[in-house]
Amino acid sequence: MQSQQKHKNIIKSKILFLLLFIFVGNSITIHAQKEYVVVLDAGHGGKDPGNLGNGYKEKNIALKVALKVGANLKKYKDVKVIFTRKSDVFIDLWKRGDIANHAKADLFVSIHCDSHTSNAYGAGTFVLGLRGNKKNLEIAKRENAAILLEDNYQNRYEGFDSNSAESVIGLSLLQEENLDKSLAIASLIQNNFTFKLKRNNRKVKQDNFQVLRETIMPSVLVELGFLTNKKEGRFLNSSSGQTKMANEIADAIYNYIKNQKLNTVLEDVTSKNYFDEVEFKVQVASGKNKIATKSYNFKGLKNIERVKVGGYYKYYYGNSTSYNLVKKALSLAKSKGYKSAFIVAVKNGEKISVKEALKMQ
Repeated sequence: MQSQQKHKNIIKSKILFLLLFIFVGNSITIHAQKEYVVVLDAGHGGKDPGNLGNGYKEKNIALKVALKVGANLKKYKDVKVIFTRKSDVFIDLWKRGDIANHAKADLFVSIHCDSHTSNAYGAGTFVLGLRGNKKNLEIAKRENAAILLEDNYQNRYEGFDSNSAESVIGLSLLQEENLDKSLAIASLIQNNFTFKLKRNNRKVKQDNFQVLRETIMPSVLVELGFLTNKKEGRFLNSSSGQTKMANEIADAIYNYIKNQKLNTVLEDVTSKNYFDEVEFKVQVASGKNKIATKSYNFKGLKNIERVKVGGYYKYYYGNSTSYNLVKKALSLAKSKGYKSAFIVAVKNGEKISVKEALKMQ
């Protein structure tokens, strides 16, 4: 009798694994067919030159980099690229967001160059937010000043004063539903600048850019560097420098898209329970610091679980009752840089060895 029941359980498990395989396969196919729309916005243009540090024109550099980013992304069949401008023309700030919104874009990336009265240098990436210091406010005020060049700006931005902190902050209502994704893509871009190109890291920051406020999808504003710094300005004005910066922006964007696909597949499948006894998960980190389980703190990985064990916090990813799916989650975690990540198994709230868990299945 026990032998017959065991045989039935084995058959049931095989059927469930087969259904799981079919489900995962179909999910990957469905999401692979989705076309991701990316809007690339070259800052300034036409009558608005942007900053003119050391005689270089921000509008020209931003356009050349944006076009190079687009050329890279067009190589991928699942990416559709839209430019807010492809030539030296002036585009209203509201219109840039409007282009992205009407295209139902999945991502909006605005490209700029910075300036400063000092010899500051380095690349930075911004997302929309209310948090910002005085230095960031100055950057936001400079970029938002393009509003004053728009036709009929008095009516469209009634009461706006580009030199007023209150006006700038009043314009930046946080898009909470997009913030995590905006921070995720911003971190990928910033990491590429910092670790691949060895640019000075001015980090990911939140501040009040009108062009980001106009969009209804994950959005970032990239400051490639400072034209007012002679060495950096020369680099950004060169074809080589523009190509290098563009390559890393495009690489970050496509990695972001791949993350969205993989996370969606994992979310779809891991919401189903296929085995009752054991839960598998990937431990990606452990330490004494309590870290918010936001995707931008974990290189784009979503649904991180934090568990306190004694004086330490352990962080887990990819919780599932399917060992095969957790193996996929482990591969993804390692590809993100979590080289020491490993799978753990839990039964009835107690940690058991993976070997023991697999014997149960």
